[in-house]
Amino acid sequence: MKEETNPMTTAQLTDELLAAIAKRRTYYSIGKEAVVPDSRIEQILREAILHVPSSFNSQSTRIALLLGAQHDKLWDLVKETLRKVVNDAEKFKSTEEKMASFKNGYGTVLFFEDQDVVKQLQSQFESYADRFPTWAEHASAMHQFAVWTSLETEGFGASLQHYNPLIDEEVRKTWGLPDSWKLIAQMPFGKPTGQPGEKSFQPVEQRLKIFK
Repeated sequence: MKEETNPMTTAQLTDELLAAIAKRRTYYSIGKEAVVPDSRIEQILREAILHVPSSFNSQSTRIALLLGAQHDKLWDLVKETLRKVVNDAEKFKSTEEKMASFKNGYGTVLFFEDQDVVKQLQSQFESYADRFPTWAEHASAMHQFAVWTSLETEGFGASLQHYNPLIDEEVRKTWGLPDSWKLIAQMPFGKPTGQPGEKSFQPVEQRLKIFK
């Protein structure tokens, strides 16, 4: 007779979540080797889009997943865009090396916020009109954190990059995305091929106040 396994307690589930949060780091050294099937990556993004909260339940976050040749195309695009901005050839060498490290990954997640949704909320709730762009950024940040932590739990290493707005127009044109999608961040990921850097912590007592 098969023994029933005891379900995890609420405390155990919470501890696992906190452990995943603590494990999340910035990885710049990543490779193209698959860690999980693409379908698993897609599932993570679908779950994040469905369940990560947003102000007024606006659901304004948009995500694009680039894999394979599409991922490579993005970092070639970023490199050529930056080449026009960095005039010093010697200085551009380090930029080129950084783009190559991102391109060496397995894929990239692009995070956007739909400005049509933001504008609609601004017109509906005029008293909060100036706050909705900020709240949209909050929603995007939560999606980024959820996806980042989930990818690393699966065995990927990732980092968060911000080459917007320099690449915004070219990204929308290259992948046929709506003009209303404002690019917020880029997350290259892949199998870790090196360790993350040391992380220092400010004293928690200076950052957390508890009142009873």
